[in-house]
Amino acid sequence: MGCLHSKTANLPSSDDPSAPNKPESVNGDQVDQEIQNFKEFELNELRKATNGFSPSCIVSEGGEKAPNVVYRGKLEGNHLVAIKRFSRQSWPDAQQFVVEATGVGKLRNKRIVSLIGCCAEGDERLLVAEYMPNDTLSKHLFHWEKQPLPWDMRVRIADFIAQALDYCNIENRKIYHDLNAYRILFDEEGDPRLSTFGLMKNSRDGKSYSTNLAYTPPEFLRTGNILDLVNRTSRQTNSLLKVKGFCFFFCYAGRVIPESVIFSYGTILLDLLSGKHIPPSHALDIIRGKNALLLMDSSLEGQYANEDATKLVELASKCLQSEAKDRPDTKFLLSAVAPLQKQEEVASHVLMGLPKNTVILPTMLSPLGKACAKMDLATFHDILLKTGYRDEEGAENELSFQEWTQQVQEMLNTKKFGDIAFRDKDFKNSIEYYSKLVGMMPVPSATVFARRAFSYLMTDQQELALRDAMQAQVCIPEWPTAFYLQALALSKLGMETDAQDMLNDGAAYDAKRQNSWRC
Repeated sequence: MGCLHSKTANLPSSDDPSAPNKPESVNGDQVDQEIQNFKEFELNELRKATNGFSPSCIVSEGGEKAPNVVYRGKLEGNHLVAIKRFSRQSWPDAQQFVVEATGVGKLRNKRIVSLIGCCAEGDERLLVAEYMPNDTLSKHLFHWEKQPLPWDMRVRIADFIAQALDYCNIENRKIYHDLNAYRILFDEEGDPRLSTFGLMKNSRDGKSYSTNLAYTPPEFLRTGNILDLVNRTSRQTNSLLKVKGFCFFFCYAGRVIPESVIFSYGTILLDLLSGKHIPPSHALDIIRGKNALLLMDSSLEGQYANEDATKLVELASKCLQSEAKDRPDTKFLLSAVAPLQKQEEVASHVLMGLPKNTVILPTMLSPLGKACAKMDLATFHDILLKTGYRDEEGAENELSFQEWTQQVQEMLNTKKFGDIAFRDKDFKNSIEYYSKLVGMMPVPSATVFARRAFSYLMTDQQELALRDAMQAQVCIPEWPTAFYLQALALSKLGMETDAQDMLNDGAAYDAKRQNSWRC
């Protein structure tokens, strides 16, 4: 089956009163048309968006060796997306894959990440979703750097994910695969959202399975002896089985049912309460031992009322019942968690201590800033050429005055050849000449570092580009060009939050300069 000819499947309009569940706008704003429609992408589009599926674009925790890798990509129009690339053994039936993805792509709710497209071309099976810039729950809960997640944010996560699961139930999407801390992502506002990737079936036979035995519901292991189950699984997937001192490798452990998702939600509650990934059996032993508060993360001390913590522990216990029929439904989850939110008026990014990016309107940016914001490298190059060296006061005159020395003449010739190569977009040679020039000049030149930084960008050497842009800033501390170049390099490296910060800083210094000139 060929891929997809950029067709779009229109979703129900939010203005259509006959639509049973109207699409909700993301973060309260009108949903972009690119996100509102589900699209079948061509493989070349997604290859271009990820720089040829470059390892530097991988954002999934499993990295390049994960069976299903997730990449950060940038579509035309500067739309950031997450692209999940399945292993070649997954989804042999291209039509089945597209049908399943299209079904998931109809879901639109502010508590879940929108699936905006797919691709099934040749052996490739790819999903395209909105990009969430603020990492996973796993990162913020288990691997935090600046501060642990506060209690009120943990309660909000429990509430929002319950809302997401309830919405999926209403839409008859009751099966969610491997609900865990990696499946919960944070958007630009810091709000937690459920990844739609987990709503896709994840097997060759179109059935629903779980892939993590350590945290799966007990019903998965009740259909006979465990070795029989593993042997059966091994035969299905050609996986490797080794027993006694060896390792097990298998893809499918057991069938997922709606009640299994509730069990997994209980494990999320354990994560939020403890700040650790505690196996459910161990947690239940603590709960049954009447020492429920021993589960609590010590970093939360003083942030919660004991009765509120006890209610969440009790809810986790209900979700983790060994009999699937004894677990609550999503409506019960909502009724139990929603009343525990005590700071609904406080934005999530404030609770999490995340910087809120102030998006600067294009009209407030200089031409160079606009080119940076749009990642318009051709225009950026033109402006660098026209600007020349004029921001370095006296540098040109000083060199001209010293032309009588052979050393300075050689330096001027090297600079001339570098500038010609830069003008002609011969970036490989401009790097060579500017590198030689850097070693010759007694005083570093911000413009030379800036031009070499841009040349590195154009030859896919983003780390070196970032280094030179920082050197240019050292030469002229409040030079907007240096900040814009850092923004470009950081964006190419997938560090969008830092890139936006640099763009904002560059714009601020731009405005400061313009105001001083007016005076």
